[in-house]
Amino acid sequence: MPWLQIKIPTLPNHTEILEDALLINGCQAVTLLDTEDQPVFEPIRGTTPLWEHTTVQGLFEHDVDAVELVKRIEQVVAEHHLQIASIQTEIVEDKDWEREWMDNFQPIQCGQRLWIVPTWLDAPVAEAINLKLDPGLAFGTGTHPTTFLCLKWLDEHIKGGEQVLDYGCGSGILGLAALLLGAQRMEGIDIDPQAMTATQNNAQVNAIASDRYRVTTQPKELQPQYDVVVANILAGTLCDLAEDICNRVITGGALVLSGILAHQAEAVIDAFKSNIQFAPTLEKEGWVCLSGYKL
Repeated sequence: MPWLQIKIPTLPNHTEILEDALLINGCQAVTLLDTEDQPVFEPIRGTTPLWEHTTVQGLFEHDVDAVELVKRIEQVVAEHHLQIASIQTEIVEDKDWEREWMDNFQPIQCGQRLWIVPTWLDAPVAEAINLKLDPGLAFGTGTHPTTFLCLKWLDEHIKGGEQVLDYGCGSGILGLAALLLGAQRMEGIDIDPQAMTATQNNAQVNAIASDRYRVTTQPKELQPQYDVVVANILAGTLCDLAEDICNRVITGGALVLSGILAHQAEAVIDAFKSNIQFAPTLEKEGWVCLSGYKL
């Protein structure tokens, strides 16, 4: 079914009123877009950042009167003295978004041994270590540079028998990859309960025995320390949790940190350097992965 799409370029502090106006008039979905393709990276804590110029985009059923809809929105704009650019409407064809995403997610080689392979595709190299992955409800496919860099580190450094903590496990991709590479046991923790479901599902797909892993939202359920701790989260969160993360690593154990933009690396190193001897930084597409060993 086709849709009527409306786009309203505006200022960040005007988006909420426009969102409400669209929804009141029968909008099926509202999305906030960057008008000028300016990146927004990690927000200041306690804020929800928007771009300097934001576009409010809405989808309506295709038979909605576009001219009448624009008139109603213009009335709201006038009543609230909002600043907007020209309102645009067009008919767009519906897509099978899930199918399009699946078509774009292809197998990824991460180092010498490891491949990440979507569950709906055959492994390109049958004899490789192939982690079959369905991201499900949580982030983590290996396509993002931060995830890729962590997987590459694991491919190079997991030798066998390690106890691994996946700190902020998401889909479980890092911890499960470590198990397939030879780690003895993995524990994962995440604040999102959906991550537990996604990790458990991915473990089952890869025939990983349930006694080799555990996923929880409760820090108190974790064992005290691990041979390897990997945390692919945000730089600010890494800094905030530096003490707890370091405490989870045994003396001489390895720590892998990512989710860090290149310009944030120094701040993260400063937060950990009293406990960690860092190795050279890995970088890909403006993102970095920091690794080192506990002193």
